[in-house]
Amino acid sequence: MTENNIGAQAASAMRELLEAAPLRPGELVVVGCSSSEIVGQKIGKGSSPEAAAQVVDAIMPILREHGLALAAQCCEHLNRALIVERATAEKFGYEIVSVRPQPKAGGSFATAVYDRMDDPVAVEFVKASAGLDIGCTMIGMHLKHVAVPLRLPTRYIGEALVQAAKTRPKLIGGERAVYPD
Repeated sequence: MTENNIGAQAASAMRELLEAAPLRPGELVVVGCSSSEIVGQKIGKGSSPEAAAQVVDAIMPILREHGLALAAQCCEHLNRALIVERATAEKFGYEIVSVRPQPKAGGSFATAVYDRMDDPVAVEFVKASAGLDIGCTMIGMHLKHVAVPLRLPTRYIGEALVQAAKTRPKLIGGERAVYPD
């Protein structure tokens, strides 16, 4: 597998997510990515800054083009904290925490995002409108209720399984309620 394939697969997956989950500019998209899984290793055991960079360089321009904010999930060593732009944290009222991801403590993906953002900060929690999970990184904890699983045509990035979700507002009111489209 070449690096170009990783980037092309990541770009395809992000475009497919945005097609299946139409979002408004300013909304938040969470992405979790195991570069280890992309290169065929067990999650957390074969970190690849090169593979992570390919994913980041492929998806960030697509998110910017749509006016969407990125929340990059760190690995379990940072309790799955997220890297966002400071303006995003302030807009959504997220509490900023002090940490800088590294390939072995936060993950290669979060590190690559941190290095490419204008004013990156870490936050502990977000409530994203949609998400892309590359390598079974468990992004569900950072999605709004109610998450709706999506099956994308792009099923793998490298060797990593791709999962995606969009969210919808909760349906409330019982059997007499009427819901807008």
